[in-house]
Amino acid sequence: MILKIVVLLCLFVTVGMHAQHIQLIDKTTRETLPGVFVFNRTKSTKFLTDSYGKLDCSHFEATDSLDFYYSGYTPYSLLFSSLQASGYLVELESDVLSFDVVIVSSNRWEQEQVEVPHTIKTIQMKDVLLQNPQTTADILETSGYAFIQKSQLAGGSPMLRGFATNRVLIVVDGVRLNNAIFRAGNVQNVISLDANSLSGTEILFGPGAVIYGSDAIGGVMDFRTLKASVSSSDSPLIKGSVFNRVSSANNENTFHFDYNYGTKKWAFLTAFTTSKYDDLLTGSHGDSAYLRPNYVATIAGKDSMFVNPNPKKQVESGFSQFNLIQKIHYQATKELSFHYGFVYAQSSNAPRYDRLTLDRNQDGKLDFANWYYGPQVWMMHQIGANFSKKNAFFDQGKAILAYQRSEESRHDRRFGSSRLRNQYEKVDAYSLNIDLDKKINTRFHLFYGLESIVNRVGSHSDVLNTITLVSEPNATRYPNGSTWQMHSAYASAKFHLTEKWLLTAGLRYSFIASNALFDSTFFAFPFDRVRLQNSALNGSIGTVYSPQKNTQIYSNISTGFRAPNIDDIGKVFESEPGNLVVPNPNLKPEFAFSGEVGFAYAVAKFLHLDAAVYGTILEDALARSDFQFNGQDSVFFDGEMSKVQAIQNTSRAYVFGFQGGFHLKLWRGFSLKSSLSWQKGGEQNPINGLYFPKPHVAPLFGRTSLGYERKKWRMELYAVYNGEMAFSNLPLTEIADAALYAKDANGNPYTPAWATYNVKFAWFVNKSIVISGGIENITDQLYRTYSSGISSPGRNFILAVKARF
Repeated sequence: MILKIVVLLCLFVTVGMHAQHIQLIDKTTRETLPGVFVFNRTKSTKFLTDSYGKLDCSHFEATDSLDFYYSGYTPYSLLFSSLQASGYLVELESDVLSFDVVIVSSNRWEQEQVEVPHTIKTIQMKDVLLQNPQTTADILETSGYAFIQKSQLAGGSPMLRGFATNRVLIVVDGVRLNNAIFRAGNVQNVISLDANSLSGTEILFGPGAVIYGSDAIGGVMDFRTLKASVSSSDSPLIKGSVFNRVSSANNENTFHFDYNYGTKKWAFLTAFTTSKYDDLLTGSHGDSAYLRPNYVATIAGKDSMFVNPNPKKQVESGFSQFNLIQKIHYQATKELSFHYGFVYAQSSNAPRYDRLTLDRNQDGKLDFANWYYGPQVWMMHQIGANFSKKNAFFDQGKAILAYQRSEESRHDRRFGSSRLRNQYEKVDAYSLNIDLDKKINTRFHLFYGLESIVNRVGSHSDVLNTITLVSEPNATRYPNGSTWQMHSAYASAKFHLTEKWLLTAGLRYSFIASNALFDSTFFAFPFDRVRLQNSALNGSIGTVYSPQKNTQIYSNISTGFRAPNIDDIGKVFESEPGNLVVPNPNLKPEFAFSGEVGFAYAVAKFLHLDAAVYGTILEDALARSDFQFNGQDSVFFDGEMSKVQAIQNTSRAYVFGFQGGFHLKLWRGFSLKSSLSWQKGGEQNPINGLYFPKPHVAPLFGRTSLGYERKKWRMELYAVYNGEMAFSNLPLTEIADAALYAKDANGNPYTPAWATYNVKFAWFVNKSIVISGGIENITDQLYRTYSSGISSPGRNFILAVKARF
């Protein structure tokens, strides 16, 4: 594979320019830095480095003093006359404590993070290169502030501030990924994004409803994929990378390639990644409840139980995935540009590991012979335009028209049964986003826009007799042909009250409509159609106080909401064996009221502190609870009597917590960094009014690392840790799924506390070659993260090679 990288690299070697140029690079990673501001001695004229990080020397005189400024880097000055000694090479050092980080998730436009009254965590791509996460869910986990649940290896459901699944929002290149069948149970869609093709990732904590609408209660995860870049000179811009990674815990083999060709007007980018993961090996030291002592195999049409010769091997957990991106950019004029993006992801079949290990009767016989998700397919086309010529209505404007197709399926067969149940779902999602900004004066800046979304759901099901190979129709998971739509208008503004005080405020009005037709062939529904029309008015107000350049104190009050989608209204499914969820046509939106106070503070250039406390109350919370269907509290379903449940507006919920961290520069390239998150939440029982633990509220978790960064090297020794989730803190839904958990001294389910120790390195051999790797879970701990259905990797060796051209 390394030979492939070298060959591909040689194909794209370009010839340097003959004129003398200053070359700007990152001091550690050796990457070139395009777009660096360079000022001459009088600062009367500024220049920008080109697409290759170069700048023509003819702009300057021998007596000039040059100043270099680049966001996220330490400003640097030198005499032009001293450049010759360094070969006209200038190395800039990244400033990890900088306050001038630019973010886009707060209002869809670039702005400095210091002006945002929310907690936002930016994940740097060079940190991703060091950490080598296998999936995008793992990228979120490296932030130290997001908690990730996994039901299977092909999984990763983020939890933000006690909310998850359809109460947190995923945004990709400005388009919402959440659709009409995002469920309250764990959602694994984030792994459809290619972790190796991202240019930026941000996590906005707390309600983001003003800018993003429904679902943005716990937070927003904003992902930006690689862009097609035009050339800033007459020569074409040719760049790209080739990447290969292997790891031992699941025999991972990932290969990635991206290539950009740009002229002054046109740019084209292609990127693809293939990944293959075998069955995962867990650790040796921990609770044996997390091992895999046996498994089911079907031989000659007969299901049989087999003893697992290596209980650490989580049989039937492996999968593979393919990702493709194609981007086209056209720079029509200096002020007007157009872009087209195509993103495609497809997985193999993905075994639902937690169901395959289920033994509900505790008789030593596993419940299922087959339980797997079919290939998860996600495709997005988008066409966009950006316009930056000032006029009476806006200074900048952008529009994105997008179409997404999502496909998923579920397949299960009980041990000894010949009935293989197949459920197929697809969602066609159409969206239009228009975002504008207008700087009214030096103090007042306005952001506003429109969003329109339409989802159409297709749902089909059959049962296949695995002996006769004859299939027959079956009850669908969702009403086939259902539609869900949301149409919104928003306005947000920031106002500089004084040099030290900033006020932000915003409003959004949303209209949501759902339409579902029910087929009574398999269920005697008491209705044949459900039409819901709801509206929501959301607002936010926040302040930022900056008494000095290195201090930010902020607060905000905001509301959020989630409108019932097709999954809430019309789903028929078995939530756990013995519990059947049925449709409920009488739903309304749930509303969140949230507050937050936080600060960030830098001491000189060696210490950065940040912390926030927050609280959220959820009214009319949509929750699954006991229900009656046609006057009955139990019905016969899939061969057994099941208790009837439904999603209902029956409760109130709350979450409050703390997030904090620090980054301390020590000496000679060493630094110490740590983050800690604690939260507590409750959900009200509608019958007796008592509160019980709320689902998706993670235990205490954090990350502490000792880093080292010098020329050409980055290293990190770090610990990741979780507190115990005691039985008394488990939600009722988790207690009902007790098979996922270890047992405490009283035989009750719980999650033990755990910690892993890890080491990573990245060697930037030159501007083209990077070798990275490390060891995860050095002490080979056997553990399982809270609410997860699969045990975490044991000791894992990683090695990766990346070639940039």
